[in-house]
Amino acid sequence: MSAPGDGRTATRPVQGRAVTAERASLVVDEDGVARCGWAGSSPEYVRYHDVEWGTPLHGDARLFEKLSLEGFQAGLSWITILRRRENFRAAFHGFDIARVAAMTAADADALMQNSGIIRNRAKIDATIANAGLARDLVGRGSGALDELLWSFAPPQRASPPATLAEVPAITAESTAMSAALRSLGFRFVGPTTLYALMQSSGMVDDHVAGCVRARA
Repeated sequence: MSAPGDGRTATRPVQGRAVTAERASLVVDEDGVARCGWAGSSPEYVRYHDVEWGTPLHGDARLFEKLSLEGFQAGLSWITILRRRENFRAAFHGFDIARVAAMTAADADALMQNSGIIRNRAKIDATIANAGLARDLVGRGSGALDELLWSFAPPQRASPPATLAEVPAITAESTAMSAALRSLGFRFVGPTTLYALMQSSGMVDDHVAGCVRARA
């Protein structure tokens, strides 16, 4: 499955939250609020789960930020990115597409000295190059990146997944999105990365049954 969180298979209480018998498909806090199991591993994850994950997100710049951060996450845990998100925003001009696209090799060199972000030159270069491609799309009309990404959103689930084991890591839609973006020249846009994007931006809703945010 493709939910964030390294602690999603924990079988002991996490920060005062009791893990259910379904191998952490749910965690229940002290007030009796049930959440997806991965959300119990840190306060940052609780907020992210409750406010962002699975919530429909629109806007070229906002989706470009998600696309970029998911690319930086590749090979790492999402919490590593989440805890550095404000640093990333500062480093990449709030993910303003035009400003990122205008960044130079010298800017990338400087970012390699920035300990507040992930100092991976390939990912930094890809973010800048992807911004140029996104700028070209948006130049054809505001909302073009938003429209392109959301065109791959599948129909809403008839019912929430029963457990985290039912949540996929890759789907036909994320594979198609990956192929489309790669054909345009985008980098760090593999199918698994893009399914995580689909989850985080609400193109899919993978909150499990019993979660406070699961759709009835």
